[in-house]
This record gives sequence, structure tokens and C-alpha cells, in this order.
Amino acid sequence: MTGVFAGIGLVELAQRATTQVHVIAREHDGVLGLSDRPGPAVLGTVPAVYPEWLGDRSFTEVHGVRFPYVAGEMANAIASVELVEAMAQNEMLGFFGAAGLSLPRLDQALDRLRKGLAGRRNWGVNLIHHPGDLQMENAVAELLLRAGAPKISVSAFMDITPAVVRCAASGLRADATGRISRRTALFAKVSRPEVAELFLSPPPAQLVRQLVERGQLTEEEGRLAARIPVADDITVEADSGGHTDGRPLVAVLPTILALARRKNPGVRVGAAGGLGDPGAVAAAYALGAAYVVTGTVNQMSVEAAVSDEAKAMLAQAGVADVAMAPSSDMFELGAKVQVLRRGTMFAARATRLRQLYVEHPSLESIPAPTRELLEREIFGLPLDEVWKRAEEYWSERDPAEIARAGADPRHRMALTFRWYLGNASTWAVQGEPGRRSDYQLWCSPAAGAFNSWVAGGHLADPRQRTVTQIARNLLQGAAVLTRVHQLRTYGVRLPAEAFDFRPRRLA
Repeated sequence: MTGVFAGIGLVELAQRATTQVHVIAREHDGVLGLSDRPGPAVLGTVPAVYPEWLGDRSFTEVHGVRFPYVAGEMANAIASVELVEAMAQNEMLGFFGAAGLSLPRLDQALDRLRKGLAGRRNWGVNLIHHPGDLQMENAVAELLLRAGAPKISVSAFMDITPAVVRCAASGLRADATGRISRRTALFAKVSRPEVAELFLSPPPAQLVRQLVERGQLTEEEGRLAARIPVADDITVEADSGGHTDGRPLVAVLPTILALARRKNPGVRVGAAGGLGDPGAVAAAYALGAAYVVTGTVNQMSVEAAVSDEAKAMLAQAGVADVAMAPSSDMFELGAKVQVLRRGTMFAARATRLRQLYVEHPSLESIPAPTRELLEREIFGLPLDEVWKRAEEYWSERDPAEIARAGADPRHRMALTFRWYLGNASTWAVQGEPGRRSDYQLWCSPAAGAFNSWVAGGHLADPRQRTVTQIARNLLQGAAVLTRVHQLRTYGVRLPAEAFDFRPRRLA
């Protein structure tokens, strides 16, 4: 038997994650090394670590995928039809980013997904909470159910709503043994234990009863809903791009995992937020995640529906190049989103608008010099013209908002300011000329981690960054790091290179 105790050979053996290796010791000094062959001097054997095995095996079995990995639902269809198709065709799971889309556009995307992924069930669509527009929330849920989306990921919910219950309970049935199965698998993205507990429990009986009375659930569906939790899978979202509570993964994931084990151990718990390199992905699995969900890094993929200029800006980000900015959809509540700071003035300009909203009761009360500054440096239009455009949008989307604005000057000011915030993300998606400094790009520190990791490798080339190459490399790297940390616990002294998995072209 031969062994390797130092140098490149040791690194190669340590990183050969998908084959078992044997720990051996030198006779004269006891220094530990590795061998790829068993023998009498073997002190221990470290088994193979496959990327497929990193999470909970039930996740891959139930959802019909090979890898415990999900590409998350970036809003405004940034998580595009093409992205979801690529993930499904490569035995992974992706969610289409439905948030922010009109119903006709969403219906069109659903039709494409149904046809392009006919016969497959490893794809899904996002349903985001609309706290000020439950009619829209219910309409999206209706559309997803009618289209037969096999999986739905609900996000930004602080409570269980009728739309969530419909998605969770529609199509429930029990076999002869009493085992309950779903037609639609429900994922819930949460960042707080009290919200997680809602999804770990059966839906509120009152909501179920109301839906049955309205004919939106059958009596049988209502009865079965009371016996199972709302969600099949709960994604714990730590510090992330877009809406975020900014929780550290190492604090919130173990807390919710412990809650799930006590409350309903059959519900799988995954991890999202800040996953930009193999070390972060390996850490999530080591903490107990059944699966991982990536978001920010996928905006740099070939399939992401965001402009090349925006992708280039994201590719320059470091881990500190992010900022918090007011949210467009919850502007009046003071909610914030995490966005790219480097190369754009969006965060500062949006924050200035929020400050003015707090300080003034109406547009007319803003001093003339300040109005002129806003028109010149932020809106690029007279405020009266901005309001006119906002009015046209809301007259079509939700006329009640216009009626409210007519009675409340402060709400009219909010809708005017939200015109900028809402369009800033659209400008980034479309690559609007002349609006580069206003791009709103939802981004977490994961972008900087990703950029550092891929530097100098083939994924440094934007043309090579398919969503599946990003996924496969993150998973392979996580498997390698899991292996080298196992070897470290044996006492094998590994050189620094062993902990450095660089992206490769993976089939």
C-alpha cells in the first residue's frame, strides 16, 4: 500500500469527494496521510460524498430531482421561463419569478412552462404576498391552480391567507390507507420562527370553512387540510437580496430546524440567503438544511432575464457593495430591500424619496428648490408628468388606489415616488439607456462571494455562466469541502489548497 502525506497528491485525494479514501499513519512519526487503497495500516476510512447526498434524500425522492438544490424565484420574471426549463431538464428545481407580473403576462409564461416541461413535475412558480391587494394575490393563486403548476413557493407572508390555503389544500386526497397526498407541493419562504410555525401547522379552521362555503375547496379537501401542515417544505431565508430581515443563517436556520423537529418533523427545512460560494452552501448543509435555494448568483446566469449591462454591474460587486433601500411595494410601511450599491445611485435616491414622504404631507408642500432637484436628478421629468404616468398605471391595475390618492394627498405622493422605485427595477431588466445610475438590482453579499470564487476560472466568462453550471459547481464544491472537513476531524493536516475548490466544466 502506498500513501500520500503532503503535497499535490494529498490535495487531489482529499478533493476526490466521490471516492472513499483511507487515513494512514507513517510508522516513524505518526503523521497522518491518505491512501486510495485499503491495507493493514489503515486507521479509518472516509466514505464518498456525492453532491446528490448533501441534503435530505426525501427531498430528491418527493420532488423528482437528482440534487437537493433550488434556483429561487427572482421577481419580475428575472427567474425566467428559460431558467426554470434549464433547471428542470437538468434534474434540479427552479421557480419562475411571478412577482410583479401582470396576470396576462403570467398566464403566457405558465402556458410556455406547461408545454415546454410537459410530463415533468420538477418546476414551480412563486406566489408573493400582496398586503395591500389581496384581490391580486387571490387572482394569481387562481391562475396557478388552473394552470396546474406542480409546485408553488409562497413568500413574504406574515400570516396564512385564503390564497395560501387554496394552494395548499386544492387537490388533496387520501388513499385506502389514509395517507394524504397533494396535487400541488407547497414551499414557504420564511425568516422568523413565529411565521414558520404557521406553515408547520394545519391551516386556520375558519379560513378552510370559508373556502368550502365559497366552493373554492371541496368538503373532502377541507377535511384533509385539517390533518396536515400548510407547507411540505419551509425555506429559511437569511440575509438575502430584495426583501430581507437580514438574519444570519447560523442563527435562524438551527432555530427553525429545532422548531420543525418539535412541531412537525415530516416537514423539510431548507436554507436560502447569502449562498454565493461552495463554503456557504456546505455550511448550510452542515447546519442541517434539507436543500438549498440560491437567488442573487442566478441573476448573473445566461438564462436570467436581466440586461447584460446589469449583469456586468453585478459581476463587479464585492461582499460589501450592497445597501438597503425603500421597497416599492411596501413603501408607505417603511419596508426595505437589499440592493446593489456599487455603480448605481438607486439606494441613495430611493432613501431620499422616503425621507421626503415622511417629512411632508403632500407633493405641493415640498419646497420648490427640492422639487426642481427631484425632477432634474431623480425623475428626469416634471413631477406632474410623473403623477400622470403613475395615475395611468394604477387606473388599469387598481382604480381604488387612484380614488384613495384623490382623498389623501400623502398617498398621491407615495404613488408618485413609487413610480421611480417600480421603474428602477424595470430599467435594470431592460437595460434602459441613460438610466444606469438608477438601476435597482436586488443583491446580497453572495454576489461578492461568487465573484471572488469564480475569478480566474471558466465561470469568470459570462457566456459560461449557465444556471446549471453555477448549480453543479456550487454543489460539487460543497461536496469537496464536506470531505476535507471530515478529513480534518480525523487529524489529517491538509494544505490550504485542499479547501479551495475552483469552478470546473461539469457535465
